[in-house]
Amino acid sequence: MSFTLPLGAKAPDFSLPATDGKTYALSDFDNFDTLVVFFTCNHCPYVIGSDEVTRKTVEKFQPQGVAFVGINSNSKYTYEEDSFEYMVERMKKFQFPWVYLYDESQAVAKTYGALRTPHFYVFNKNRKLIYIGRGVDNPRDTSKMTVNDLEKSLEEHLAGKPISQPITNPIGCNVKWEGKDAHWMPPEACDLV
Repeated sequence: MSFTLPLGAKAPDFSLPATDGKTYALSDFDNFDTLVVFFTCNHCPYVIGSDEVTRKTVEKFQPQGVAFVGINSNSKYTYEEDSFEYMVERMKKFQFPWVYLYDESQAVAKTYGALRTPHFYVFNKNRKLIYIGRGVDNPRDTSKMTVNDLEKSLEEHLAGKPISQPITNPIGCNVKWEGKDAHWMPPEACDLV
C-alpha cells in the first residue's frame, strides 16, 4: 500500500460498526468543526504505548469541537486479539473517550491509505485533510517522546494558523492486510518503521 490521502483531500465516507453497538458514518460527526480519524488496533505495542497520551489529547480537544474516531482495520486472522470481540473488551476495560469502529473488510483503510497503527488524519470543518501522520515521535515509549505532532497540529488549526508540519511519517506496526502476514507472530515481532 503506497497510496495515502493527499493534503486537501476530502474525508472518504464510511459506515462501520462500533464497540458501543451503533453504526457510524462520516455524517454522524457533522456537528464537530474538526475530525480526527486514526487507524489503530488492540495488539500493537505502538498503540498500547501511546493510548494514554492519545486519551489526554482527546480530553483536551473534544471540548473545543474536535471529534476522535479510532478505526481497527487489522485482519483478525493475523492477530486474534484484533477481532471485534477484543475491541469491545478493550473499550470496556480502558473506557477510551473515542468512538472505536471495526473495518472488517479493510475497505476504509484502503480508501484512506492507512499504513500503520497508529496513523492519524485531521480534517477541518469542510472535511479536507489538513494533517496526516504520527501522533507522537516515540509512541512505543512515550516517556521518551519529545514532540506531540497531533496536539501541535490541532493547536495551530484551532488558533486559525496554518499547520507548520502537516505531514509526518506514521510510526508503528504495519496494517495487517488480509491474506498477508496471515500467521501469528508475537507482538514484539510487530513490523517496525
